[in-house]
This record gives sequence, structure tokens and C-alpha cells, in this order.
Amino acid sequence: MQDQIETSAEAAEAAALPRCHEVHANSEADSGTKQLPEPLQKPVETKSPAQWAYERLILYIQNFEKTLDGDHEVAMGFTGGDAGVMRIEGMGYFDPDIITFYGSDGGGARTQLVQHVSQLNVMLRALPKSVEDKPANRIGFRLAADLEDN
Repeated sequence: MQDQIETSAEAAEAAALPRCHEVHANSEADSGTKQLPEPLQKPVETKSPAQWAYERLILYIQNFEKTLDGDHEVAMGFTGGDAGVMRIEGMGYFDPDIITFYGSDGGGARTQLVQHVSQLNVMLRALPKSVEDKPANRIGFRLAADLEDN
């Protein structure tokens, strides 16, 4: 049930603005409709598919990292084949439709995944941090800061 009356222009604008809603079994996890960071509040029509996917992935990575302890870092699992996982060390996009992930595989080899947004299928995983005496790498924070600067 709607509590307030909207003009047709307000309703159309609200329908075009991005929203994020989640429900978790763990009551300590964030649930419900979330307030999105400023760059993600712009109408979807003003962004390329690559930029829109990139911005949402940053939000997912950052939220995933909030659930990690100091001994784990975010990595990305691949589906299909025997590609394994990639520790996410960077991310980018190439308009209009390419997302790129930079990182290293389980053996430490440099890795880059270039993927079309229509094929985007990312599983975030927690991996033990790569260096014991250093703090865990938090790429989501750096990606979000860069997003705010642009």
C-alpha cells in the first residue's frame, strides 16, 4: 500500500532510479532496502551497461568484505571449466559492455578476466590473505573511493 500520492513524473523517475533490497537468514546481516551511494543513485539510462555493472559490483564487493575477518580477502570464483579462483586486486570497465577483473590465481600468477556484461557471473569467495604479516587487502574500499571521485 502506498502512503503518499505521486505525480506520474515522480512515479516514472522513481521506477528508473536504482534500488537495492536484500534479505539474509542471519539477522546480524544488513537486510531490507539500502540507501545507495551517490554515484549509484543516478538514473540507469545515463550509464552504459558496463558502467552500471561495474558500480553494482563495487557495492557487492564492499559489502562482502564487511563480513570478512582480518585474515581473509575477497576473491572471485569462476564457473565452468577448471579456472579456479582469482584474488581480486583491481577492476574496471570499457564502455559500452566490457568488465575487467585484475588479480592473481591461487598460485600467485597474474590474472586478468575480460568479460562481456551479458556473460557476467561472479561468485565472491573469502580466501586467506596472501601475506601473513600484512593487513588484509580491501579492494572494495579503494574501488568505492574511486567511484566517489569520478
